[in-house]
Amino acid sequence: MSVPIVDSHCHLDYAESVEARQAILSRGRAAGIAWFVTVGVGRGTDGARDAIALAESEADVRATAGVHPHDAAGCTEETLAVMARMIAHEKVMAVGEVGLDFHYDSSPRDVQREVFRKFVALAKSARKPLVIHTRNAPADTLAILREEGARDVGGVIHCFSEDEAFARAALDLDFDISLSGIVTFKKAEAVRAAARVIPLDRLMIETDSPYLAPMPLRGKTNEPSFLAHTVRQLAELRGEDEDEVRAGTTATATRRFGLRAGL
Repeated sequence: MSVPIVDSHCHLDYAESVEARQAILSRGRAAGIAWFVTVGVGRGTDGARDAIALAESEADVRATAGVHPHDAAGCTEETLAVMARMIAHEKVMAVGEVGLDFHYDSSPRDVQREVFRKFVALAKSARKPLVIHTRNAPADTLAILREEGARDVGGVIHCFSEDEAFARAALDLDFDISLSGIVTFKKAEAVRAAARVIPLDRLMIETDSPYLAPMPLRGKTNEPSFLAHTVRQLAELRGEDEDEVRAGTTATATRRFGLRAGL
């Protein structure tokens, strides 16, 4: 691969074994992945702990730490205290994924809003960007980002699934847009329309693996090596060269997450 790419959001803790995870990383590297940003959520604070441990052991892996909105109801003051310490770790490049999910409503909406606000505060205290999960909650998500001053740290709307109007509002708040395999789905018309007009220097790409494998691999267990398919179809959608998409999205992720060797 002539230009390296960044998987800006993957869940590497879902590998069934250490050996399976190493195989996933090896295939990703062979496919041109220069950096893997593994997301530390789930299982209380264990997901973040494991993400940090992996980032400590692999030179091309960096971590995030947060509480997914599905798990907001279990987020206690003790959880927040532990998370604050994890977020301060040098291998943790962002806070998240945090936000709102009004599709599944796995946690009560008022609790989701409260926990989201607290994580914006943690991000501002740590001076690290936010990784935002938002599903069926566009107005609430933007309102909380505005009200809590999230522009101070900015971040990324991960696995973008909204429309052009939402994208422009997020960009105005200094949030980049990360496109997943959804952008390769022909029926995702609003996402694809937004993907055509978002400036390349504000775009990232991600797998959100093991979820949302891109076409033509939809239905398979997703992994970082599949990101090349998203690049190919995104370049076609935007009328750009694949290497241009690779370079642009890599530059965005590198800038936003402060990715550099030797950290």
